[in-house]
This record gives sequence, structure tokens and C-alpha cells, in this order.
Amino acid sequence: MNRAELADFLRRGRARLDPSDVGLAPGARRRTPGLRREEVAQLAGMSVDYYTRLEQSRGPRPSRQMLTALARALRLTDDERDHLFHLTGEEPPRHGTVSDHVRPGLLLVLDRLHDTPAMVGTDCGEVLAQNAMSKALSGDVSTRPLRDRNMLRRYFLDPAAREMFPPEDLAEHARAHVANLRAVAASRPDDPEPAALVAELRASSEEFARLWDDHEVAVRRRSTKRFRHPVVGLLELDCEVLLNEDDHHMLVIHTARPGTESYERLQLLRVVGLQALESSSPLPPLPVPTLGAAPHPAPPAFEERGSGGWPPVRDG
Repeated sequence: MNRAELADFLRRGRARLDPSDVGLAPGARRRTPGLRREEVAQLAGMSVDYYTRLEQSRGPRPSRQMLTALARALRLTDDERDHLFHLTGEEPPRHGTVSDHVRPGLLLVLDRLHDTPAMVGTDCGEVLAQNAMSKALSGDVSTRPLRDRNMLRRYFLDPAAREMFPPEDLAEHARAHVANLRAVAASRPDDPEPAALVAELRASSEEFARLWDDHEVAVRRRSTKRFRHPVVGLLELDCEVLLNEDDHHMLVIHTARPGTESYERLQLLRVVGLQALESSSPLPPLPVPTLGAAPHPAPPAFEERGSGGWPPVRDG
């Protein structure tokens, strides 16, 4: 591991980015150009101390997961990501396989979607990046262990993952998940990732095994989904899935139709949800109304509610 070269590469990568490049507010006037260390650490999901030691040539050797997070935070190109891996003595991800690295252009699109929930994931269900509205809607996936960032694994193995959907919609979500995974597995017969996920879920979930045996095939492209949010209530959102077949990544965008109650509630979520995320203030779970009922009022003073995190709202 070349610590000096790594430190220089990280410092230069940080200096060339403006806060607006990564979806952050400019804040107070900066004495030096670029992002602050704490901002890179936040984007990469690591401690400020850990990142600071890397920039000071005294940090431990980062794991492959940490390198991927750094490449994403610094908006590195594929060549720059490979260079980052080489500096630490790691072999870069092979081209043509599914990678956790999200291209800078796709992250830029994600950052520009200020008023609608959007996320980037793999076609096998791994969540790679979320914008702020996605975190407000379904929780910050980056705070979970790596194993729990797969939507399919959580949906079939963790009952809490289904709490954010109406009970009458659960069977259809399960069917759609399995039908899409079958299409993915068939399209990549030499890739061990989808095959391993199928084997794990067939062994661990009777529901998955039964649906898999039905042999339904359907690639997820668009649908209408309902979310039970503990603060703003029930949202009915149109879901668009844009797939990049080169790296098997997908951009998932949820929008509400203008003039509907869900549209008004999504605007409310933009206010109360983002404010709660920024202040890390917990909000108590509230009864979820049906469409047609008035949404719950926003709590008046987030800063007085103590420390903690957004309530455990799950994604599916």
C-alpha cells in the first residue's frame, strides 16, 4: 500500500469537488476550494478520524467496500477508481461484471433530483446510493450492515422490511421481486451473484421457494407502489426503473402525480423528512391514514426532540 500516493490522490480528489457537485448545500464561505474532510467522510459512510488518517498517510489499509465508498464519494471515473484500488494493493473490480461503483454522471443525476425519491441499485437488489428524499421515504440504507442492503434479502428474510407497505400489497411485491430475479439470473448464467442469492433465499424462505417454482419472469420497469410513512401517511407513487445494461445498475425514481393527495404529502415529506434527517431527530411512529384522510401535522420543534435517528421505516 502506497500511503503517500494514496493521501495525495484523496486530497486532490477532494479539492476539485464543490458541494453542489455532490448534492450538498454550499454553507458558509470556504477558505480553501473543495469539500471538507467531514463532508467526504459523511458521503463515504466512515468516521472523520478514519478519513483524516488516510489523508495524513497514517491510516490502515482500507477494505474493498471502503474503497468503493470513497470512489463514490469523490465521484471518481472508472479509471480513477481502478487507480485508487491499485494504490492500496487491491485488484480493481473486473470490467463487465456487476460493480458497486456508481458512475459520477449517474450520481450527478441522483443529486439533482431534489424533490423526488430516487436511488441507484443493482439488478440483484443491492442498494448503492440514495438521494435525501429516498432516505426520508424509506430510511438510510447506508447505516445498515452490508448484508442488509439487499432489498430482496430483507424483504423475504426480515419481517420488519414489509412494514412500510400496506398488507394487501405484500403478495404482489413478493411476486414482482422473484419474477425480476429469475430474469436476471437467466441473463447472467455465469455470474455467481444472482445464483447465490437464489440459493440462499430458496433455502431460507418458503414463500420465495414457492414463487420461484412458479417460474414467472418479468423485468421491473415501471409500476405504481404504495408506501406507509409514519409521518405523512400513505403515498401512492409511480415507480420508474431505468436500467443500464453495461454495469447492471438501475436508477429507480418515485414520483407523485400533480394534484393528488400523494403529491401534497410528498411535498410535506420534503420538508419534515429532510429536516429530521439533517437534525438526526427521532420522530415517533404515527398511525398511517388511508388516502383521503388528512396527513399528520409536522412536529413543531425537531431540535427539541433529543438525539438519535429517523424512525425505522423500511424499504422493500
